[in-house]
Amino acid sequence: MPLLEVKNITKQYEKDKKVLSGISFDVNGGEFISIIGPSGAGKSTLLRCINRMVDFSSGEILFHNTDIMSLSKKDLRKYRTQIGMIFQHYNLVSRLTVIENVLHGRLGYKTTLQGIMTRFTEEEKKEAFHLLEKLGMREHAYKRCDHLSGGQKQRVGIARALIQQPKILLCDEPIASLDPNSSKVIMDHLKNISQELRITCIVNLHQVDVAKHYSERIIGLNGGQIVYDGAPQELTTTNIHQIYGSEAENLILA
Repeated sequence: MPLLEVKNITKQYEKDKKVLSGISFDVNGGEFISIIGPSGAGKSTLLRCINRMVDFSSGEILFHNTDIMSLSKKDLRKYRTQIGMIFQHYNLVSRLTVIENVLHGRLGYKTTLQGIMTRFTEEEKKEAFHLLEKLGMREHAYKRCDHLSGGQKQRVGIARALIQQPKILLCDEPIASLDPNSSKVIMDHLKNISQELRITCIVNLHQVDVAKHYSERIIGLNGGQIVYDGAPQELTTTNIHQIYGSEAENLILA
């Protein structure tokens, strides 16, 4: 049984404008999938539908065979602990330290009072330091996040997502704001995490060469519809033109 089943999803913000139209695909445990497409293709909206930051207009999303639209408020909170989210602009609390931001990934497991009091167990603190060590960030644990580079901030974001112990990582343009060296560091970490921990990664990317290098599978969106779903090595120039249209000529393919 697939870990995640997306069935005929449609998302409409305006009456005559569909952001997503008839999106369907299955995701298995441990897959590394890149979603590519031009700006406005619906990539970010799709990820936000999967973790229900946005409610879709029609269709179904099943996680472990459970319809996520049927979840109560309590069950939705529990569901979201299993879906780690990594953002383009990090979504860190700048005035807090690295270790405090990582521990915030545990708030989904806390009562409201525990969350307000920011009470974390020794085990949670140990795990936070372990993840920072794994991501090469332990020496920065007590730095405020506004003193970090973009690549460092993104590694904190990854640690914060991982401390949730998720089944899936949803990564929304995680390298769009980074230089090439930092981008490689982040993508290497995501790939290693997926392989070592068998965590499914769904990564929105604009860079076709990066998607081809790291992914087991590529899904191409254009105009809110899937126009390609297959192996990176089978992605042709024709497919690139179907996905990106006139932008295709400007892309550097690996």
